[in-house]
Amino acid sequence: MEICRRNDEIEISELDPFLAELLRQIPASTDPEGVSAAEQRLFSPPADPKETEICAEWKLYVNPELRRLFQTATETVAADLEQLRGNEKTFANRTLHIPSKHAEAWLSALNQARLVIAAKYDFTDGELCDHHRSPIGSRRDLSLFQVNFYGFLQEFILRELNGWDKEPDG
Repeated sequence: MEICRRNDEIEISELDPFLAELLRQIPASTDPEGVSAAEQRLFSPPADPKETEICAEWKLYVNPELRRLFQTATETVAADLEQLRGNEKTFANRTLHIPSKHAEAWLSALNQARLVIAAKYDFTDGELCDHHRSPIGSRRDLSLFQVNFYGFLQEFILRELNGWDKEPDG
């Protein structure tokens, strides 16, 4: 897999079928439904629960807008991921082009997915920081790899956003 900036987009090329599938899972992975710890993490109140008035206003005014923003980001990412659809039985490597104007949506969706997956599998801080863990022997191990892969993509996108005003490669 190669990631670079070309003109006004991020290009992920030589994307093997395994990593392409992990990318296709981003939209579904952002859904916290049925995982109360994920719901609490994504929509945590700004104050101690004893501050009932502040928490009630947050829930009334901010939560709906957060949900809308999260949904819009997920829809943008899902639309970009349509590039990876097609003959799913082929083992050919793919290329994904992410327009620079979609970078913020990608950061949001990747963050949501990471938070939901981490909450669903109740990963400890130690597990999340162990980048030498291998092999993938269970669904839980695969999910930890997924969280780390999404984090790698976030890091790259952030680096590219910070340098977007510089002369692009290619």
